[in-house]
Amino acid sequence: MLINSKHLRGLSIHATDGELGTVDELYYEDETWVIRYLTVDTGNWLSGRHVLISPISVLQIDWDAKSLSVNLTKKQVENSPDIDTHQPVSRQHEADYYGYYGYPFYWGGPYLWGTGFYPEDLAASIAAPSKSLEKIQIESADAHLRTADALIGSHVEASDGVAGHVDGLILDDKTWTIRYLEVATRDWWPGKKILLSPAWVERIKPEDSKLYVSLNREAMKNSPAYEEFSPITREYENQLHLHYNRPPYWQHETQHKSSFSLSDV
Repeated sequence: MLINSKHLRGLSIHATDGELGTVDELYYEDETWVIRYLTVDTGNWLSGRHVLISPISVLQIDWDAKSLSVNLTKKQVENSPDIDTHQPVSRQHEADYYGYYGYPFYWGGPYLWGTGFYPEDLAASIAAPSKSLEKIQIESADAHLRTADALIGSHVEASDGVAGHVDGLILDDKTWTIRYLEVATRDWWPGKKILLSPAWVERIKPEDSKLYVSLNREAMKNSPAYEEFSPITREYENQLHLHYNRPPYWQHETQHKSSFSLSDV
């Protein structure tokens, strides 16, 4: 299901033995546009400490109850590696985190989640890390992780000028992939919001709060409008991709899923 990232923020997170806190922030990987971590505001429970939760541990999301359940205990979370969420998360930090929980590395394979297509694929195949810590230590500290908050508000630069700003993110709650950027164009075309695929983003300049897309303003102006409180249907997605004459993401992923299934035979 496709959901707006705004609906994730503030969800209460429940461990197997009690409440952990609430969803505060999202970390996404700017190469794959996959949400890799949720940061949890633990409130008074851990004296305001923020901890990371991977989608690998998520069991289910109850949107009506505004809650998210994880397959972790409070003690596991309390003893998890201390990561300063106000600083960039390095690959070494991630390796420590994954080693603590016993998860296979998501960067250790050809699919969205390494050796699996969904985060639960990794949860179902707990294994020792495939790379030595020594090798990880000499890799770049840049794990290509960015916070969603840093992306929200960024100006969208079309090929012929500014066309709007990012107002939200649309996520797939199965793969945890960012499928679309919600773009507000009200300063140029009053009242309209549109969706853009991350696949159409050419580059991001976080220092200038800008991202550049391979589209022109006229095409964006005439794009199918996005209604925030209406479900995103496959019919709407087809219209969107046809409008820009771009292949939909599910064609590419169907090929990868077929390859993934064959590799299991």
